[in-house]
Amino acid sequence: MTNTEKELEDLRTEISKLDSSIVQLLDSRAAIAKKVGDVKQKLGRPIIDRVHEQKVYERISTEKLEYLTKSQIQAIFKEIVAGCRAVQSGKKRVAFLGPRGTFSDQAAKQYFSETEADFIIVKKISDVFRQVISEEAGYGVVPVENSTNGSVPITLDLLLESDLKVVGEIIIRIKHNLIALKEIPLSEIKTLLSKDQAIGQCRRFIEENLPNAEIIETKSTARAVEILTEYDNSVAIGTKLAAEIYNRTIISKGIEDNQNNFTRFFVIGHEESLSTGSDKTSIVFSVKHVPGALLNALKSFSSRNINLTKLESRPSRLTPWEYYFYTDFEGHVSEDHVQEALQDLKKSTLYIKILGSYKSSK
Repeated sequence: MTNTEKELEDLRTEISKLDSSIVQLLDSRAAIAKKVGDVKQKLGRPIIDRVHEQKVYERISTEKLEYLTKSQIQAIFKEIVAGCRAVQSGKKRVAFLGPRGTFSDQAAKQYFSETEADFIIVKKISDVFRQVISEEAGYGVVPVENSTNGSVPITLDLLLESDLKVVGEIIIRIKHNLIALKEIPLSEIKTLLSKDQAIGQCRRFIEENLPNAEIIETKSTARAVEILTEYDNSVAIGTKLAAEIYNRTIISKGIEDNQNNFTRFFVIGHEESLSTGSDKTSIVFSVKHVPGALLNALKSFSSRNINLTKLESRPSRLTPWEYYFYTDFEGHVSEDHVQEALQDLKKSTLYIKILGSYKSSK
């Protein structure tokens, strides 16, 4: 080993020792933050205190630094504060569109385990956003698009209008089951209950096996499973989770016409997600009303070999004949080539908003 190589090794050893000290200090900070959270609960105060957090950022910005910039230190401390805030609150609070036993329920519990989260069930997608905006919930899970039926307009509109970030995604295969109170021959079934979309997605099975059954539409597949007791010789189309929740029997599995039907959900929150190396970014933009404007905008990505995974237009709710383009692409907003693409994109757009970067759900 040369003297230079030994010097490098010694420096790395020194950094490792500092890293260990930093980790221990962070853990000590978290322990005190937990005590602060306990006191806040006794006083009936909210866990999140944006005014105090801003004072923390301002205070650390006054420290004399030789190498790191103030913005770099603030970015580091935002992650530290977010971590300590999570320690204070204990379990995460996650809102999703109910009732229990829906695909939204399934998506929420796939992303957040029940041991780490308390779930808040709401009646409307807009309520999910309200819960997170008001900080009653730390995160929300909302459907954003279905591979067969397309995007969920209200979710796209609310993402545009709110300051919340997309911090994760979940993709669920839509698998429908025929559910009853107990085993029953198909020939004896008199009534079929479910949500209109689920009924439409199982049309072939219904026509071949339940041609004479009365069809009753419900607000959700889970609701159909829940009210089976109200109808004689009835069945419902619903999820495996709903059957488990309401103690029902699945008499036919996977009755959907299309085996490749998926629904994509976004996880929304206040904090931006860190890069994982396998990320997507979602943005929305509008272009100038000149020939070739959209093509020029998209060149910002193609010229840097950035793969677009979604491009969809949606009319503005405020300005007639103006359209927004919702775009997903591979990469994280913190990456240099992505930042370059977004800076280039600004030159040919009237408006651009970064909805968030998040780990891609393969």
